[in-house]
Amino acid sequence: KKLYKKQKLNKSMSTNNEKTNTVRPPIVAVMGHIDHGKSTLLDYIRKTNIVDGEAGGITQRISAYEVVHKDEKGVDQRITFLDTPGHEAFSKMRERGAKIADIAILVVSATEGVKPQTIEAWKTITESNLPYIVAINKMDKPEANLEKTKMELAENEIYLEGYGGKVPFTPISAKAGTGIDELLSLILILAEVENFNATPSENASGFIIEAHLDSKRGIEATLIIKNGTLKKGMTVVVEDSITSTRMMENFMGKMIDSATFSSPISLVGFNKMPQIGGEFKSFDKKSDAEEYAKSSTERKNDTKNIQSSVISDKKIIPIILKADVSGSIEAIEKEVSKIQSESAEYKIIVKGAGPISEGDIKGTDNETIIVGFNVKADKNATELALNRNMTILFFDIIYKLTEFLTEEMEKRRPRVEAVETTGKAKILKCFMRTKEKQVVGGRVLEGVITLDGTVRITRRDFEIGKGKVVNLEKGKIKTSAVEEGTEFGMMIESKIEIAAGDVVECFT
Repeated sequence: KKLYKKQKLNKSMSTNNEKTNTVRPPIVAVMGHIDHGKSTLLDYIRKTNIVDGEAGGITQRISAYEVVHKDEKGVDQRITFLDTPGHEAFSKMRERGAKIADIAILVVSATEGVKPQTIEAWKTITESNLPYIVAINKMDKPEANLEKTKMELAENEIYLEGYGGKVPFTPISAKAGTGIDELLSLILILAEVENFNATPSENASGFIIEAHLDSKRGIEATLIIKNGTLKKGMTVVVEDSITSTRMMENFMGKMIDSATFSSPISLVGFNKMPQIGGEFKSFDKKSDAEEYAKSSTERKNDTKNIQSSVISDKKIIPIILKADVSGSIEAIEKEVSKIQSESAEYKIIVKGAGPISEGDIKGTDNETIIVGFNVKADKNATELALNRNMTILFFDIIYKLTEFLTEEMEKRRPRVEAVETTGKAKILKCFMRTKEKQVVGGRVLEGVITLDGTVRITRRDFEIGKGKVVNLEKGKIKTSAVEEGTEFGMMIESKIEIAAGDVVECFT
């Protein structure tokens, strides 16, 4: 703590002449490997439980929560937490969390140690230049080994305080609650050192962290305010998506009239699905907001024109993808892009948050794969798919979906016939011939000539026909194959009359 206060003093001395703004509560991203206890940590902090409701125990969407913790002086201080999923599929969402956050907590299990996703999360943190704290979790377990975990972190260039570095850490048990108060205090001290500021008088700006289609309320998005104040009567724009602040809720779902920096809020009524991770701006006048949205549309169209010039010669397998939230769509798109083939590729032709509807399926054929992730299909869509002999597939875990698509790619990719020569022989003599069979003698020039093999007959380097080896002899003894340099006799079944000097090539 003394070290942090000294850093704070040095920092404040260097910024005395700068414009003084209001202190902003920290926004904290919780990151780390799957099953290392990120969700359990947040569950304990906010006294709720989300793990039981997650498919396979995996958090599959970003969420934001505000908590209050007393600082060293006993004053209540706000902290906003971002729950960033740990599954590899959600690296984009984790990167977005790091972009929005001010501080990161890297959760590492004291029983399992450093895992590949731990390193990936750490790289995301360091590349974003985020100050961070390491929380060594599961200290309540008998097999927990704090020193071994510290050593593994050091081996991966994560040097903790007292272990060769300056990265603050605290041992915790997210399940039992041990060390959580110390962790929250450490966050507030680090926030004090970093001196996060914002200007309340400005119009609010920040980022979209989630969006989905509610069947009753319309398009709903979760926002994190990074600066300024958002009030009822203002208009919010995310690229070319626009909405009023008529229906504004806090993270608990309660209607509010205004919100300020570091607060997670929900807005309802966007005219189109906003881009996840997109920056939002707010305007007092609707006309100013519409002008900003219009300029964003023009920039987006320019980008699309550049991208459309890239043409693929692979077979396109179309996918209709509907999911519960936009974050899931983003993660699935990333996983689909990893499924590679030299001759085919997937293309998501329809995507969106919400149930599969009749309109999604119209205009497609039975080659299209229809996928629902954590959503259902309405009655009309089900009937239309049935009439067109199309199957709607439903998933609730991403890796199950990608396993299916990988297998489907293998089934659907185009097959190209390739001819491989396995042996070549020169015909030396021709003997008896019937209508479709001929006995000849020759020598193998290269490779192997095999019984029952298909042969190509060439004369002066031109192919004159094909045949099949129905009998093969070496030294008047029947054999199944003759090798390079060997003379042989064979009976070929072919409509072509073979002559001395011709070459036969055995191929597959």
